[in-house]
Amino acid sequence: MYGYLARQPIFDRQQQLLGYELLFRDSEQNQFPDIDPNEATSRLLSEHHLFYGLERITGHKLAFVNFAEDSLLYQFPTALDPATTVIEILESVPFSSELLTACRELHEQGYQLALDDYSFNPQWQRLMPYISYLKVDIRQTPISVLPDKLAQLRDFHGKLLAEKVESQTEFAQLQQLGFDCYQGFFFARPEMMRHKKLGHHQMHLLALIAEAAEPELDFDKLVQIMERDLGLSVKLLRFINSAYYARPNPIKSLKHAMVFLGAVELKKFIALVALSNLADTRQPELLKLSIVRARFCDRLLESAGQRDLQSSAFLTGMLSLLDALLEQPLEQLLQQLPLSDTIKDALLRQQGPLGQPLQLVLDYEQANWALCQQLANQLLPSNTDVRSLYLDAIDWAEQLQL
Repeated sequence: MYGYLARQPIFDRQQQLLGYELLFRDSEQNQFPDIDPNEATSRLLSEHHLFYGLERITGHKLAFVNFAEDSLLYQFPTALDPATTVIEILESVPFSSELLTACRELHEQGYQLALDDYSFNPQWQRLMPYISYLKVDIRQTPISVLPDKLAQLRDFHGKLLAEKVESQTEFAQLQQLGFDCYQGFFFARPEMMRHKKLGHHQMHLLALIAEAAEPELDFDKLVQIMERDLGLSVKLLRFINSAYYARPNPIKSLKHAMVFLGAVELKKFIALVALSNLADTRQPELLKLSIVRARFCDRLLESAGQRDLQSSAFLTGMLSLLDALLEQPLEQLLQQLPLSDTIKDALLRQQGPLGQPLQLVLDYEQANWALCQQLANQLLPSNTDVRSLYLDAIDWAEQLQL
């Protein structure tokens, strides 16, 4: 499943980029779907901003985001950065005292507001002290009638933004009339953007992966998470039941199971389960390869006597194919996770104490035997059988049923 949106640039009088209007889409067809505007705004924020970040979509320029009545009254805009967001009040929003209060509060919090498709209706006068942009659709209000209309705005101190500008002639006429900003096909059509869509459950799983990178685990917090998810609980018990974890006594509770595993193995479990749930079911081999890499990196550090780095090495191997699994650039994905610089350096550049084991894994997979042996000589005792470690990793990945 993918998330879609379109962005249309907005320019100033010098035709310098000011920002983008972000337009919700639900398919590769570049048109607004037949859904409630409040739902469109909610999905735009949840599918794009909460994970991906609107600032990346706009290149840190202003983001003009449409808001319908309910999303304004319930203060949805406060999830966005007021320094980089312009809140567009849709033309379908009726004026009310509740709207006036909401706009005043948003203005006091530092947000810029825009009236979309401004119709020069006197009912909006009470809102003007809080408005930074008036967007005028020149298809609905032709340029020929604008001089008289604009005369009504002598006391307005914000910026005039012309929408649906389609020619050089229109652009020149609007400049003479005093418009400050411009948007339309003359400059650029809306540009479609697509990325792999992550639901709330998946974003929660990414948070679990981040938890696996913490120096100390909060067992009570993890128990609460597990208790709300039967699938996670079952998988934890199945993980402990594997042949790699011999136990003398039966497990009595989830916390007992976690304590029995210990922090190091529990971190591995969290990473395994989170990534397996994030992965597309059509990509089982990518997931299996991630698990093989994780186990191999873990065993390499164990053989090297660097036990303090084992759990980090495991996580590094697990995340090494995250970009392929989620179809997003790895650097952008890692910016969403509070991972150590050591792990990020390893994943992005194969550098640092975790980068060398990961590079050894990559060389082994690609049959670069000379480079593999060179790294093995640097990292491992002379009698280490790298092939046996890799076969162990394959066996371990095959046994897990996550």
